[in-house]
Amino acid sequence: MSAPSRLVVTGAAGRPGRNAVRLLHIDTSIKATGWLSRELSAAAVERLKREAPDIVVHYRDLAAHPLGDLTGRIFAAHAQGADIRDLDQAELSDLAESGKVLDEFLTSEVIVMGVAFYNFTVPSSLKAWIDRICVAGKTFSYGASGVVGLARGKRVIVLLARGGFYGEGSPNARHEHAETYLRSVFSVLGIDNLEVIVAEGVDVSPELRATALETAMGSIETLAA
Repeated sequence: MSAPSRLVVTGAAGRPGRNAVRLLHIDTSIKATGWLSRELSAAAVERLKREAPDIVVHYRDLAAHPLGDLTGRIFAAHAQGADIRDLDQAELSDLAESGKVLDEFLTSEVIVMGVAFYNFTVPSSLKAWIDRICVAGKTFSYGASGVVGLARGKRVIVLLARGGFYGEGSPNARHEHAETYLRSVFSVLGIDNLEVIVAEGVDVSPELRATALETAMGSIETLAA
């Protein structure tokens, strides 16, 4: 498996300050250029960096460096601590990468996600990432009254680009399984206040694409530090 692409941005002095915020920037679009989710996520990160220049950014491109589908053996080793002595080299590499993904999430205070909308839901690469961060005993647990999130306090900003119209009240609203899915998943982890900025109808016409981009960029400029 290829090593993920990462970019670390430090403060003006060349090193992060003691109180620097750690930000995890994730992109998911299978298009390296020309897809709004990437443009919007980059703009959101730049906005936050202007407000907090000492921020430390880690970048993971899930399309350029996808994680493999979660298998039963990796799940058992990653989530349940099963014996790894019978794993082959590819599985050991997958297990090590899974650990890195979880650690990146756990040590980040802010997560900015550029999310493309494919076939009514999130890209499969993002689902594979989510499978690595939803770990019982690490990011959630089971209590007497149900699931208890263990990742409370993190800020998650989602920049979502949808080709058509799937917002509340639209004819296709029942087919929207990206924003609704992400809100559900992160609530399990204890993160109930997702900040979601949507560019919608971007494939309908050039005019609607431009309007959606302008509106989304305006919302990004209002993001608090």
